[in-house]
Amino acid sequence: MEDVTRFLNEAAGAAGQTAAAELLPQIYTELRQLAAHRLAQERPGQTLQPTARVKEAWLRVNETCAGWNSRGHFFAAAAEAMRRILVDEARRRKRVVLGWLR
Repeated sequence: MEDVTRFLNEAAGAAGQTAAAELLPQIYTELRQLAAHRLAQERPGQTLQPTARVKEAWLRVNETCAGWNSRGHFFAAAAEAMRRILVDEARRRKRVVLGWLR
């Protein structure tokens, strides 16, 4: 866990890309469990599986890399990114359906 915190702190610094690349393998399992938990709370028929959600959330969270106050802060941001991914996907599906009905 200390390594995770250190990598999170370094990810916001100059060596961010290297630290981020080293961080993902250490937290992947936990992020995937978070994604699976979120998916279980959603309506059936979701097209994004946990692995795809983790990858998308990682890209979004790593892009902002705002200097995480703690491990909890990072995982809260990742959870929020996963929620937003669901919202974006639902909006996309709605547009497709509405476009098809016209």
